[in-house]
Amino acid sequence: MKTEEVKQQDSINFEPFYEALEDDPELLEEALEILLEMVNFEPSSIKKLALYIKEDSRNLYNEMVELYKSTQHKSNTPSCCGGH
Repeated sequence: MKTEEVKQQDSINFEPFYEALEDDPELLEEALEILLEMVNFEPSSIKKLALYIKEDSRNLYNEMVELYKSTQHKSNTPSCCGGH
């Protein structure tokens, strides 16, 4: 029974799904949110995703680093100065 299910999954054409994600930014954002929620519950998946982003998605990785740096700079300023 399981072999049949695996064969059926292998024959699924994901191309329409991928095209829909490319055509609809809101759908892509929603799919990413769902994926990230799923990954949060799997500790080993978190590390795998982080490594994938670092190694294979350099633009995304660089953007994340820049966002992190900008939040670090803001949190390092004394509250009396208001970040100015």
